[in-house]
Amino acid sequence: MRSDLVFGALTHVSNRYQLCQLASKATRKLHKPSTRLQDTTNEVLAHFHGANPMQGSLPPAAAHKSAAQSQQRRAA
Repeated sequence: MRSDLVFGALTHVSNRYQLCQLASKATRKLHKPSTRLQDTTNEVLAHFHGANPMQGSLPPAAAHKSAAQSQQRRAA
């Protein structure tokens, strides 16, 4: 259930508002058009349960995608 994921993610982030902000930013960066948004949100919350989102550690694929997006934005 999503509530279990939220409470698990709160182990690293004490402020619920901050958790919502971090989760929404991560969901926007990691979402793939062929998947459901709910599934992407659940994956982000599960990742936050296992790792501290405040340290800025992204999965390798997300970090690569983020770098590619920033290069594309600079070129435009």
